[in-house]
Amino acid sequence: MTTTTQRSGEPRILIIGAGPTGLGAGYRLKELGYRNFTLYESLPYIGGLSHSFRDEAGFTWDIGGHVMFSHYTYYDKCFETLMGEEYTLNDRESWVRMCDRWIPYPFQNNIRRLPKELAYECMAGLIRAQTGRGPIKSHQEARNFGEFIDAVFGEGIAKCFMRPYNFKVWAHPPEMMNKQWIGERVAVLDFERALKNLVLEQDDYGWGPNNRFKFPLKGGTGEFYRRFGPVLGLREDGSETPESHIRLNKKVTRIDVDAKVVHFADGTSDRYDRLISTKPLDRLCNDTLTGQVPAWLKTESARLLHSGGHMVGVGIKRPCPSTKSWMYFPESNCPFYRVTYLSNYSPFMTPADNTRGDAPFYSLLCETSTSAHKPVDASMIVEETVRGLEAAGLLEPEEHRDIVSLWHHYAEYSYPTPSVERDEILSKVIPWLEQRGIYSRGRFGMWKYEVANTDHSLMQGVECVNRLVLGEPETTIGVVYRITEDGREAAVHERSPVAGSGEKRLVEVKPREETVVIGEEETGVGG
Repeated sequence: MTTTTQRSGEPRILIIGAGPTGLGAGYRLKELGYRNFTLYESLPYIGGLSHSFRDEAGFTWDIGGHVMFSHYTYYDKCFETLMGEEYTLNDRESWVRMCDRWIPYPFQNNIRRLPKELAYECMAGLIRAQTGRGPIKSHQEARNFGEFIDAVFGEGIAKCFMRPYNFKVWAHPPEMMNKQWIGERVAVLDFERALKNLVLEQDDYGWGPNNRFKFPLKGGTGEFYRRFGPVLGLREDGSETPESHIRLNKKVTRIDVDAKVVHFADGTSDRYDRLISTKPLDRLCNDTLTGQVPAWLKTESARLLHSGGHMVGVGIKRPCPSTKSWMYFPESNCPFYRVTYLSNYSPFMTPADNTRGDAPFYSLLCETSTSAHKPVDASMIVEETVRGLEAAGLLEPEEHRDIVSLWHHYAEYSYPTPSVERDEILSKVIPWLEQRGIYSRGRFGMWKYEVANTDHSLMQGVECVNRLVLGEPETTIGVVYRITEDGREAAVHERSPVAGSGEKRLVEVKPREETVVIGEEETGVGG
């Protein structure tokens, strides 16, 4: 059975994957009045990695610690249109747990909180590094992220925080990663500022793009993306209508690049003129494409690296003991690299309405990465997480009896690793696909972590549609194309003007607020 919907003058556009990128593409097509398109999703729900789940105990869980801020007016307007005033406004309070104490975020700006011997080691190493006396003379000379850490932060900070923390996040040695992804995500500082903070005993909280952030009032992060569904023809309960542009439970089995046909596990197929794919790029090329697909395409895309993620939610029947937002954990006494007090984001994330602040529940969302370089026993991760919360000072022994919910979600593809060879791979693979009408976009479609927040991801879908329908250039992906005969070496990867931007863009909003930013920052990799 072949499914097609023809409309005179409109090329057939298919979208694979209903995460933020696919939803952004569908939303923009609908906004433009375009009708000849369908969005296919293999799961029975939309949102992808931005979906939220409600467990049997009544706790709401996100797939990772999402907070809302944005680099885009278009994204801001989407949020305003779909969410209205149904959101909370939160002031960020983030910390690093080290040496049995809490250190304000970012760590490297607040080493005065460390034990004196360690603070001295960190400061001395920082001064040596930034006066050209370290093993790497400058960050310009650094060939990878590991050398960048040594050149910018020095041996002390690298040893006690930057290297162990980033390995816990990325599940790959930093020498395997490039330095181009960093941008303003990693807070860098000169040693004079650090020395001033140390000598004057002052804390330095100011850095970061998300000092104040929005969060959906009910339903977690996924509520925002769920609301794209009715715009594209789903009912409020998520079921399909006959006129819906979204088709759920449609697993792609193969894509014939010569016939331009997508085949599904249920035996149906659909023809396309243009295909926007958000499937992981390595799987798209190796498991899905059929027809005249060169061996080098499979080989090159298979070199891309990624990590998986175990999300463990712990719901506790006690009033929340802290006002913290999220916390970073570089030490080996716990498996997770980050923990979020998810119940502090909205009063409706727990079983009871906590609008008065007296509901007897709170929730902790814990994130642990995994890869071939950092294996994790999935059967033990929940137990190890609970033990780690106690070791890290977040859970008292007597609180164990008050745990009323344990939730576990595994994301096989969690972070696209910005490996040293990544840009070379993309410069070959992406142009070859586009010459055949396939546009790989999104967190794992473009594989560029520095433009993989959900605002970036959504805008990749929007901008791809603008390119296909309106002829406008894309900017977020940060790729400049040139035509070559065989598609090789056809892309130059430049830093996008918004890629990974840590700059807080101030936006006037409702009178009851000051200035805010909307969107999503998913990791504070610099601590």
